[in-house]
Amino acid sequence: MGSQTFLADFSGPIVADTSVVINLIATGCAEKILGALGKRVVVVDVVPAELDLGRKRGRNNAARLNELVAGKLVEIVVLGERGTQYLSELTIGPAIVTLDDGEAATIAFAAEHACTALIDERKAIRICADRFPGLCIGSTVDILLHSEVRERLDQETLAVAAFNALQNGRMRVLPHHQGRIVQLIGPERAAQCQSLPRSVRFSPKSPIPNLF
Repeated sequence: MGSQTFLADFSGPIVADTSVVINLIATGCAEKILGALGKRVVVVDVVPAELDLGRKRGRNNAARLNELVAGKLVEIVVLGERGTQYLSELTIGPAIVTLDDGEAATIAFAAEHACTALIDERKAIRICADRFPGLCIGSTVDILLHSEVRERLDQETLAVAAFNALQNGRMRVLPHHQGRIVQLIGPERAAQCQSLPRSVRFSPKSPIPNLF
């Protein structure tokens, strides 16, 4: 997964998949976070369609995304000819090497436009790195730990945002970020987050240098 890096290294637009949008909404302060990030954030039109499926279950993520779009914090985009071809390659075939439409469309757009893909699922990250080794990959946590976000949101606000994403969005945290997230939210909150591995929730570790 050599294409992984931090968002601080990126200057171009960022394309977020469905899980990232859900996590950002779950923070309870998506507007503040995206405003602080100061980067162009887009989602492919497949993502709102996926979120619409949650309306019948009483989920309001589709409506919240519409608010972010209306506030010009997120932009809806469509795939071009090359991106559509990438989408087909990423969704057709054995399950072990294919992805759902939202993840595939996100990667396809990023590959088509040479921008950053924001994806949280390890399978999607692995496939993206294998298929497009030069593509920049980030995650929801990369947004939360971005220097601009940390400068503009106080530590407790950011800690609550991360905790909400873990609790309400079931945010996935990649291994290289787990210690930093536990340090941010604190061990008591971490112990409540079922989306974190048990070894991380309950393992006493040496202090990590302060993020702030």
